[in-house]
Amino acid sequence: MEILILAVVIAVVVIGALGGLVVGSRKKKRLPPQAPTTTPDITAPPAEPHVGDEAETPREEPRRTIEEVDLPDTSGAVAVEEPPAAPEIEIPEPTAGRLVRLRARLSRSQNALGKGLLTLLSREHLDDDTWEEIEDTLLTADVGVQPTQELVERLRERVKVLGTRTPDELRGLLREELLTLVGADLDRTVRTEPEASKPGIVMVVGVNGTGKTTTTGKLARVLVADGRSVVLGAADTFRAAAADQLQTWGERVGAHTVRGPEAGDPASVAFDAVKEGKEIGADVVLIDTAGRLHTKTGLMDELGKVKRVVEKHAPLDEVLLVLDATTGQNGLVQARVFAEVVDITGIVLTKLDGTAKGGIVVAVQRELGVPVKLVGLGEGADDLAPFEPEAFVDALIGD
Repeated sequence: MEILILAVVIAVVVIGALGGLVVGSRKKKRLPPQAPTTTPDITAPPAEPHVGDEAETPREEPRRTIEEVDLPDTSGAVAVEEPPAAPEIEIPEPTAGRLVRLRARLSRSQNALGKGLLTLLSREHLDDDTWEEIEDTLLTADVGVQPTQELVERLRERVKVLGTRTPDELRGLLREELLTLVGADLDRTVRTEPEASKPGIVMVVGVNGTGKTTTTGKLARVLVADGRSVVLGAADTFRAAAADQLQTWGERVGAHTVRGPEAGDPASVAFDAVKEGKEIGADVVLIDTAGRLHTKTGLMDELGKVKRVVEKHAPLDEVLLVLDATTGQNGLVQARVFAEVVDITGIVLTKLDGTAKGGIVVAVQRELGVPVKLVGLGEGADDLAPFEPEAFVDALIGD
């Protein structure tokens, strides 16, 4: 009986516990009240204080001056492009006596020839071996075989007649003979004043790498320095930078440049340059041609075509061949071919300050039968000088 009562009590307790769990779970799973059909307005708190709200108490900071305040960055702003300023026109150095002023550069490279000859001639006994050394000195300086033999023969005769030889007498003797060899009586004027009408027409030719375009630009400076107005014809259409380079040279002295399309017909550019030179009344037209190897027959024929086309306007007054003095006797081979194609009238020797072989002046004149008219003695804009035999020989033998 007691056991039965105990079992009933336990069953009641278990049923009560289970009922509490069910009620509790129902309370937890009660759904929230259904939302109203209209959504109420939700106002977010203001991110910044509105007008009238209390501002944050200012911090104690030192006041900055206007110089200390950073200005806004305007690097991203679009800059207004200003038109390029016109290049400033330069006034070239006068050409009169230019070679004398550049004598120091020339003498530094050429003194070995003059001093060597004076040293040999000053020996007490001038025997056959000494005269052979004198010949070797002249040949090493690229004077050439025939001119060397002529000079040695004249020197031997005069020294024999002179007898006693003081240093001053030897110097004077050598100076006279070198002047005769160089050709002090040759006309070295760059012809730019035609007899009939303006302009004078000058064509500049040469092989690759001799500094032909630079020489044309420097020659424009020489002419402007002598009071001439110049038009430049950029007939080197094969080298992309040639026309730009020539135009830059022209702008520096106020010379107008006529140019054509890249890889265009050089004869057409030369023709247009002469035509424009006539129309504006220029004194001189300088035509820069493309550098070409003397062995390339097609290119040499084209050079002849440029000459023929230009001469439809007027005859050429000058055809200047630019030679690199440092090439020595190799330059003579080039010179012969150019002379056959376009009738060279004058020679421009560049880089004469960079070689001890000044005798090339004599050799190339003998080879072509035309004078050296201009020499280049440096990289400066005014380092192209009219050739003056006296200044050249004085540089050879030194003071």
